Amino acid sequence: MHAWPASEVPALPGKGRDLRIHDTATGAAIPLVPGPVARIYVCGITPYDATHLGHAATYNAFDLVQRVWLDTKRQVHYVQNVTDVDDPLLERAERDGEDWTRLAERETALFREDMTALRMLPPQHYIGAVEAIPRIVPLVERLRDAGAAYELEGDIYFSVEADPHFGEVSHLDAEAMRLLSAERGGDPERPGKKNPVDPMLWMAARDGQPSWDGASLGRGRPGWHIECVAIALDHLGMGFDVQGGGSDLIFPHHEMGASHAHALTGEYPFARAYVHAGLVGLDGEKMSKSRGNLVFVSALRRDGVDPAAIRLALLSRHYRADWEWNDGILADAVERLGRWRAAVSRPDGPSADALLEEIREALADDLNAPAALAAVDRWAERQSAQGGTDEGAPGLVSRAVDALLGVAL
Repeated sequence: MHAWPASEVPALPGKGRDLRIHDTATGAAIPLVPGPVARIYVCGITPYDATHLGHAATYNAFDLVQRVWLDTKRQVHYVQNVTDVDDPLLERAERDGEDWTRLAERETALFREDMTALRMLPPQHYIGAVEAIPRIVPLVERLRDAGAAYELEGDIYFSVEADPHFGEVSHLDAEAMRLLSAERGGDPERPGKKNPVDPMLWMAARDGQPSWDGASLGRGRPGWHIECVAIALDHLGMGFDVQGGGSDLIFPHHEMGASHAHALTGEYPFARAYVHAGLVGLDGEKMSKSRGNLVFVSALRRDGVDPAAIRLALLSRHYRADWEWNDGILADAVERLGRWRAAVSRPDGPSADALLEEIREALADDLNAPAALAAVDRWAERQSAQGGTDEGAPGLVSRAVDALLGVAL
């Protein structure tokens, strides 16, 4: 599966700062100092509907992580998946009388278009669940043969007791885990499971549903969590720098994925930092496909909204915050974009050297994009009020905002 085209990241003078970022597993901001190649895995979409602003906010957060790393003169190895076979996708296709593969292909293509428009840096490896099945099957067999998984009526489940570190990502109690498992695709009430929250690794073939050759597992399809583990281990290995996604993935998805990897490799940790973006709401509820309360990036684009304004709207809220979308946020972003573009269109202006360092400092501090935006606002206000004599300042501001915030002026 191919990703989307990369926008050029302008070169900036000097060197950026190393990132301190909030790690869900420790509950604290930790220094994150990768080697020469920083490694990041971000969980991708299940393509049964278009990209909504909740998606966009999540991918914007991890785009900032990459931009901070690039500014420190590191290379970035970024991997993202697409869950192109799963119950919600199959259910939507059946509801609409559409072939599930066509639905997945169409929505994945639209997602690529949205990511391109928003200037999100693409992953080096963009892998679908279906194409990962040959990697997944041997991992499930290994877990089963090692006693870390068991069969139940033809399905294969992972035993959470196989990982002594289970629970160290989310730190939830058993009841909270059970409730979230039921809410987020698990089956804690199924009789015969060793632990109610044990997740499925391999679903035996069901009538009327797609299935693949699972070797000794029999025909079926993979569970959700093992998909990401197989892709991450294949392309990044253990101990990569950031496992990222929305905060609704903390449990069960990231908790289970970590435990799968620990049990498979005998190594710890799966990721050095678990980083989660907050949720975007509309009309008092989390924006989600199941609720249908969605604002789509593609719809905003069709209405003529500049993608740079959409991105500024996302940047105006801290990535870890839960927040609610409204038309005023977009209106403010459109106005801010106009002010910034007017400021950098002048032939000279106040020195921007300090501004560049302010943006770097803000982003290195747990991706504090609102503080970075406020710094650019102050420069634009000085430019509007009194101007300056530095002929290179507007160009430096434009390059800095593009390279570090992903906004083309």
